[in-house]
Amino acid sequence: MYQEIAKQLANNTRPPPVPYSNMIPGGMIPKRTIVIRGMVPYGANRCVFLSITRDIALHINPRVREGIVVRNSEIGGSWGQEDRELSLNPFMEGQYFDMSIRCGNQRFKVFVNGQHLFDFVHRLQSFTEVDMLEIQETQHLI
Repeated sequence: MYQEIAKQLANNTRPPPVPYSNMIPGGMIPKRTIVIRGMVPYGANRCVFLSITRDIALHINPRVREGIVVRNSEIGGSWGQEDRELSLNPFMEGQYFDMSIRCGNQRFKVFVNGQHLFDFVHRLQSFTEVDMLEIQETQHLI
């Protein structure tokens, strides 16, 4: 399943366009990892990465100019409490990044450039039904 997506990307000489969305075959089951490689362009105000079903299980919003990474979820049309506290913000204008989102039984673990950035406890009980990855706003995929 992921090999097919990787093959499509490998055979394409151009990066995928943003906004980007793709199905996650089989959903976000425990031990599944999604890797996003990209670059934050100069002048970017925000970069938004969404892993969604009908609800947003994990919303990652690096606010480049504010120097923060906001995390949240939207369930049943209502946003939860934002998580903002982090010891570092690895998203910088003009810089490339590798982000991996790993699904566990209790939480998502997110790493950027090989460093653990944060854990996000599942707020959506049916997290294994998360079947869509969306990347929006101002970043470039590579």
